[in-house]
Amino acid sequence: MEPYMSEDTALLVIDVQESFRHRPYFTETGLSGYLERQQRLIDGATHAGLPVIQIFHEEDGGPFDPVSGFVETLAPLVIAPDAIFRKRRHSALIGTGLDVHLIRNNIRRLIISGIRTEQCCETTTRHASDLGFAVDFVAEATHTFPMRDETGRLWSADDIRARTELVLAGRFARIASVDDILGELAEREAA
Repeated sequence: MEPYMSEDTALLVIDVQESFRHRPYFTETGLSGYLERQQRLIDGATHAGLPVIQIFHEEDGGPFDPVSGFVETLAPLVIAPDAIFRKRRHSALIGTGLDVHLIRNNIRRLIISGIRTEQCCETTTRHASDLGFAVDFVAEATHTFPMRDETGRLWSADDIRARTELVLAGRFARIASVDDILGELAEREAA
């Protein structure tokens, strides 16, 4: 049986940056578990020889402004990316040159991870799918923060993650766990 992962796969690590620590909604809840899973995914991809692409979000003013000094990898995550792209929109594929980079490097499958689950990770997933990329959305290697809707309902990070999985699964992405991805990478390496 052919391993699921192939030579045309890259890992995207989206917006895992110190900027979030300086937003009013930031909370440490769930962060250490997320960072452990994100690190395992980065380490597994690096070990398997997959390109690891880091995306930073930038905007004028505030903690996402490059002059703030916060547009850097969220500690204590360790990453040595093969490429870095900077975006000013929710999708990592708008105005960054990432799409051109992927095509030039024969990348046709993306593994999506990062912060925030329902914003830049989900938006990039939908956009990538619409462009014809196969996408693995690793929800447990994404992170977000609780949100209150217009009715006053508080949506936990787990609620938001489950909703994102629901709307992406089978339409825009395959939902995968870190263990799924690492197992497939190990299977590819053994082949």
